[in-house]
Amino acid sequence: MAYEIPVTQARAELADLINRVVYGDERVVVTRHGKPLVALVSAADLQRLEDAEDQEREAAEERVISSVSRIGGAASAPGEQSRFGIAAHHREPGT
Repeated sequence: MAYEIPVTQARAELADLINRVVYGDERVVVTRHGKPLVALVSAADLQRLEDAEDQEREAAEERVISSVSRIGGAASAPGEQSRFGIAAHHREPGT
């Protein structure tokens, strides 16, 4: 659970809040009008968040590449080559 504090109070207590985050392993949510505005997290927490984002991005890219790879070998529909002419003929690179 994160400790919530209004922005006006956070300004006055910034040094203490930083110590709570770094040494107390707390997370601090700064609010304005009762709504979350920003969060103070340790550098280690930030690194874990960024690593998780990178892993998710890589997994999404792998899913796209895998999907495209499976589609790439599909044959043309019947009559498509005659309909579109030579542009529909697949040639391997370098031939």
